[in-house]
Amino acid sequence: MRTLLQALVALLLPVLFLAAAAPARAAADHVYDFEDGTTQGWSPRGDGVSVAATTGAAHGGAASLLVTGRTANWHGASLAAPFVKGVTYRVSAYVRLAAGQPAATIALTVQRTPAGGETTYERVAAATVTDGAWVRLAGAYLFTADSTDLQLYAESDDATGRYHLDDVVLAPQGDPTREPIAADFEDGTAQDWSPRASAALAATAEAAHGGTRSLAVTGRSASWDGPALNVLGRLGKGDKYDVSVWVRLGAGVDSGRLGLSIERRTAGTPSYEQIVPPTDVPAGEWVRLAGAYTLSRDVDFLSLYVESDTGTFPFHLDDFALTYVAPKPIQTDIPALKDRLPFTLGSALTRPDTFGVHGELLARHFNGITPGNELKWDATEPREGEYAFADADDLVAFGERHGMTIRGHTLAWHSQTPAWVFEGADKQTLLNRLESHVRTLVTRYKGRIAAWDVVNEVVDENQPDGLRRSPWYEITGLDFIRTAFRVAHEADPAAKLFINDYNTEFPRKREALYALVKRLKAEGVPIHGVGHQLHLNIEQPPASSVEDTIERFAGLGVQQQVTELDVSVYTDFVSSYDPIPGELIAEQGHRYKELFDVFRRQAAHLTSVTVWGESDDVSWLNTWPINRLNAPLLFDRDLQAKPAYWGVADPSKLPPRVRRLEAPAGEIVLDGKRDQQWDLLPDAPIARVGEVSAGFQARTTAAGMYVLAEVADRSVSAADRVTFTVDGVARTVTRLGGHKAAARPTPTGYRVEALVPKGTDVDVTVRDGGTAVSWTGKVTPAPAVKLTTAAHRAPVLDGVAEPAWRAAPEIRTGTWIQGASGATATVRSLWSGSTLYVLAQVTDPALSEESPNAWEQDSVEIFVDPGNGKTKGYTDDDGQYRISFSGRLTVGGTFDAAGVKDNLRAVTRTVPGGYVVEAAIALPTATLRPGTLLGFDVQVNDATGAARTAAVTWNDATGRSYLDTSHWGVLRLA
Repeated sequence: MRTLLQALVALLLPVLFLAAAAPARAAADHVYDFEDGTTQGWSPRGDGVSVAATTGAAHGGAASLLVTGRTANWHGASLAAPFVKGVTYRVSAYVRLAAGQPAATIALTVQRTPAGGETTYERVAAATVTDGAWVRLAGAYLFTADSTDLQLYAESDDATGRYHLDDVVLAPQGDPTREPIAADFEDGTAQDWSPRASAALAATAEAAHGGTRSLAVTGRSASWDGPALNVLGRLGKGDKYDVSVWVRLGAGVDSGRLGLSIERRTAGTPSYEQIVPPTDVPAGEWVRLAGAYTLSRDVDFLSLYVESDTGTFPFHLDDFALTYVAPKPIQTDIPALKDRLPFTLGSALTRPDTFGVHGELLARHFNGITPGNELKWDATEPREGEYAFADADDLVAFGERHGMTIRGHTLAWHSQTPAWVFEGADKQTLLNRLESHVRTLVTRYKGRIAAWDVVNEVVDENQPDGLRRSPWYEITGLDFIRTAFRVAHEADPAAKLFINDYNTEFPRKREALYALVKRLKAEGVPIHGVGHQLHLNIEQPPASSVEDTIERFAGLGVQQQVTELDVSVYTDFVSSYDPIPGELIAEQGHRYKELFDVFRRQAAHLTSVTVWGESDDVSWLNTWPINRLNAPLLFDRDLQAKPAYWGVADPSKLPPRVRRLEAPAGEIVLDGKRDQQWDLLPDAPIARVGEVSAGFQARTTAAGMYVLAEVADRSVSAADRVTFTVDGVARTVTRLGGHKAAARPTPTGYRVEALVPKGTDVDVTVRDGGTAVSWTGKVTPAPAVKLTTAAHRAPVLDGVAEPAWRAAPEIRTGTWIQGASGATATVRSLWSGSTLYVLAQVTDPALSEESPNAWEQDSVEIFVDPGNGKTKGYTDDDGQYRISFSGRLTVGGTFDAAGVKDNLRAVTRTVPGGYVVEAAIALPTATLRPGTLLGFDVQVNDATGAARTAAVTWNDATGRSYLDTSHWGVLRLA
């Protein structure tokens, strides 16, 4: 007979998993409904217990099983269970307390004795039950060891409580890892979801995404407390599952972020993985959390749960679904990418990527790998001196089995480093911790990991010395870099040691990193290589910038590797497609071609190119910087070859490229000189072939269309020529010029200008002997790019339009992007040193800051691009500077605006009929001098109450100035 302690353990130990609502009964189901007036095989468990069929209460039909006479928790009704080893059973039952009984927890538990082992007690399901309603218990059960004495029994934590049991169904299943799980809460129960801690869960009709009910989650004790669904046994190791759930904030909650995670345990050690990172959930709206998950470990506990990033606010969830994703076989009739390249082709990966078709794809196409997270500090040494290498060991072993080169990423980084590393640390303490960590990791994988990213992302080009102000730097200066490289080299003298960073393709970052590497190498620091991450998009930066970077570092005598390549289909951090237009996927293929053309040309300086993930389904860009559908890699979500693949493997199989260019109105003097009109916009690049490349622009006029080609071609030949074909009519201009055309030599080649008929379909082909480069696409007319001037003066920043402002011409906002009338402004600009000054005198008789959103308040926005790049996104020094009528400042830019957030100072003053904004914007990344052209625009937001009712700009008519610099006007410094 069991002891009371054993009974309590059985009640508290959630050994097995809960499943979804039971499906329709099959013929093989074991059903116990007690309608025949018998106990149908159920018997008393415990001395004095009585079980009997009764018509005093019933869930379905007219009878149930009444259990009385209990005197211990484990007493109850027991059934010789018909369970078969290796078969999963869906188990469900309805329970209700007898009248007058206090609320209690009732559980279904299995007792069995494994061959040669001790008797075990395994929880199947449990719930709180009252005498007021029937409650459904549901779960699943599977055992895999030979066992005897199988019993399924109902027990209660109330030792003497009386209860009814009805409609028990034991339903044998097929392969449980292939069956979908769903929960919609329409039956009025929690459908097997249970709290992680003290949260209360209840099906409610207060809100619903689909149907009439959802699951209300209240009483949470922590951000991680909430609803959980135990799915042990329902997910197969190495299999992929799509998971989604709809969530909504509870009543009275204004804002919150919710995410979907999974907890797994192996031998009692828990691990936590995010399926969907915490996502903004606006008040009153249902938001779908959707992602994919692959189980990569043998586990003895597996639970899905919804959590917040902070707070314990209430919320609802509804329409949960988990579905097995049957893999599509990889293509074996296409070339292996690694065989087409003169350098190592690597892929970042995590452990799930080594299973099934993902593992097959890696082995076929890649000969290098980089563990994406498994070698970072938080994964390998979460607590001081306590190391965890299981995941990293598995990935290194995978690479070795397939003859792959392995990169270690990363030893020292400001991110994903546990807080304990810096806590209470002086310089020597921190360097000691660093030395211990680096020596342990590099020694463990000596001779197995060929290259290490020793330090990662240590450059900040916005700092005077070009160095990131991380805790590493704040405590140790450059010594953490020196120490990490020294110790890594001592631990494995054969490993190649890299400094790795992003945005190295941009000139300021490039030069800051170059200076650092040059300095450290001169000191004797064993830096063997430079890693260029290259997280790019389909528009920016141009491939030529990547090539410039590789050529710049070639002079330092270091190896170079592309370490984290991907190409987002988005040019900003806000837009989202579903589905992604095929035109963009094709454009991405051509972008990959241009990049790999660069890599092949620079193969003497590159030893490896690594893409950050093998296929679109595993890319980090699906959740960063926001949750959105992205497709940045070489293979799609089904692991099939995309145009991006063909851009690398065989560009002749790329789909046609649809390029687009605007031709603003403008007048040009055909003399071969580069008029200022051309400088208002950047040239559209024409891909380089060999040593020949070019850029192209167009302007519309009443007489036709002016075209420009800037050609890089140092080998002079009379046969050098550019052919402009417009709507099928060709016009060729040689290096010597021609009728209605002009040519002029330049330091790197030559420039041609021509006047051609207006048209839409345009081809520009540049020929140099047998070499040709071309641009083909659609050209559309557009309004002229507005140009204004900033006078060279330094005003007093006091909100008063002193006489200095009269030196600057006045412009007016008159391009309506919302509404047709409302607040407007006259604007003047000055400059001095590295600062731009802007005066906006706003006409707006009714002023409001009622909206919590800064862009919906009465305000002026000033847009500045120091490089006048006219890009379809923001680069790191482009800024959106907003000043409300009361002087509130908000700054936007690329992602978190880190490079520009401190640039703005402003003073405002209300005046009769409106307000005045006087702003000073520091531009530390640009050398300001007479003739400098800045991308520039101004927008006035007009609020009525808590809403923006009108908005007007100076030049940009797209309404996308906050995302896109390509349609801003131009400010010339006088």
